[in-house]
Amino acid sequence: MNADTQDLRARLDLLQESLAIRQSTTHFAHTGVSTIAALLIGGASAKLFHDSLRTPHLAYGAAVLSLALLVYGLRNYWKGRAALADELKRFEALLELRSRLSLDNPAALLPR
Repeated sequence: MNADTQDLRARLDLLQESLAIRQSTTHFAHTGVSTIAALLIGGASAKLFHDSLRTPHLAYGAAVLSLALLVYGLRNYWKGRAALADELKRFEALLELRSRLSLDNPAALLPR
């Protein structure tokens, strides 16, 4: 194994380690959960506003909480999109390294 191949292998190992944990998935999961919670709390807040004869103080709190959850979900959505774009670039680099090292070519792995 020459130095260039060892360097490529080291870069391949680093890329595999960095792609093992996908941050975009976590961000998108937070987006989904917070959006669903915001919709449920927002619906409860709207129901409190609709059914109340006097000013419902609890409904204001629920509306603010619902809005905060929506903002949190949107922020995580944008973070997830940025993380996904970075992960896709790193994955393309990983595929390029695999092809340069002939890891996906079964004939190259056979003994000569």
